[in-house]
Amino acid sequence: KADPPQQVIEAFNDVNVAEQDAETNINRATQYANQIVPQARGTAQRLLQEAEGYRDQIVADAQGEASRFEQIYEEYRKAPRVTRERMYLETMERVLERTDKTILDSNSGAVPYLPLDRVQPANRGGEN
Repeated sequence: KADPPQQVIEAFNDVNVAEQDAETNINRATQYANQIVPQARGTAQRLLQEAEGYRDQIVADAQGEASRFEQIYEEYRKAPRVTRERMYLETMERVLERTDKTILDSNSGAVPYLPLDRVQPANRGGEN
């Protein structure tokens, strides 16, 4: 029986170990890909759905604002002065509803804004 030289045996063993290492690394990479790819697809799908939902919300908001503008514009065309006054008063009401000041109109004697709901609780607190 003839035995191969020791160097040939070692080289053969090195080739076998390298092939096994390569197969092990390929299996690890495949396992990692099988784990990561579905996660990435799920994340991508979730992000896509969130983006589509956001887009739909923004479009709906813009359409609503455009519709409101068109309604106001129609009223403005019919009565520009009244519409401007109404818009001014509505704006002032929104701005001033967060203040604790009382505003009186000395020229007309009218009280366009009097936040009694805020003034009264403060006075009641002082009465107790």
